[in-house]
Amino acid sequence: MPVAQIFKRTCKLMGNRFELSVVAGSEQWANERIDAGVEEIQRIERLLTTFSDDSETNRVNINAGIKPVTVSRETFDLVKRSVMISKVTQGAFDITYGSIDKRLWNFDKHMTELPDAETAQKMVRLINFRNIILDEEQCSIFLSEQGMRIGFGGIGKGYAAERAKQIMKQQGVTSGVVNASGDLTAWGLQPNGKKWTIGIANPDASHQVFSYLNISELAVATSGNYEKFIMIGGKKYSHTINPRTGLPVTGIKSVTIITTNAEVADAMATPVTIMGVKAGLDMINQMKDIEAIVIDDHDRLYTSKNINIK
Repeated sequence: MPVAQIFKRTCKLMGNRFELSVVAGSEQWANERIDAGVEEIQRIERLLTTFSDDSETNRVNINAGIKPVTVSRETFDLVKRSVMISKVTQGAFDITYGSIDKRLWNFDKHMTELPDAETAQKMVRLINFRNIILDEEQCSIFLSEQGMRIGFGGIGKGYAAERAKQIMKQQGVTSGVVNASGDLTAWGLQPNGKKWTIGIANPDASHQVFSYLNISELAVATSGNYEKFIMIGGKKYSHTINPRTGLPVTGIKSVTIITTNAEVADAMATPVTIMGVKAGLDMINQMKDIEAIVIDDHDRLYTSKNINIK
């Protein structure tokens, strides 16, 4: 009987670093299962990308304010779930954030001042999930305002990780991890019979680990300003934009969400950052099977009510 071990592969997919791990007795068998997971992520990338003119996402965006676009049931359902999350988070999560002009926020060294509040407000005028018109029967999506755009940056990675897991499980993988640049889903156990150990990045040094969690059948996503931010007037501004004001969020360094589904974990990390410690944790505490760990700008640690940090 071959001894089970972990076989891993790292690839660049959806503009992110994905790592797929499979516990198996045979390297060839593991590689075939990983191939299937990678193919699934590539398929989703083609569906959701905004970098290709013929993707469903782009067809919806091009026809904003013009006409509804019929899409696959898969894209339709993902948009429908996104709108549901927008309602739950009172608009702190919103896939129409794609309407923000990249020229306003480039987060590079040349950015030395914030745009004035008025310009920022004008930019966010088009961000409004309520203007996504869904037609169940036609399976169509209509963005009612011209210039509106949807994008799946806040939920796509988690969705892809969840789908890759499902495909690999269907093909007999009983234990594994799909890690999409820190948004990950783990199932089964390691070869030694223990749960998977997940490191949460230190927000001040992302290559260092701040805390460990032992998980199985769970998903974890972290949203932090430690990788992309600017300093203006001695204050740190994160690359997370508040859809209500069009200005970057301050106050929170990182949010880690732990729940049963990678798509939900991915989607909920940003809204907690935008809502702030108190409102964000109040919301998480009212939801079932979801927990959060928050580190603020002063390195204070906050958690939702069912978490014990070691």
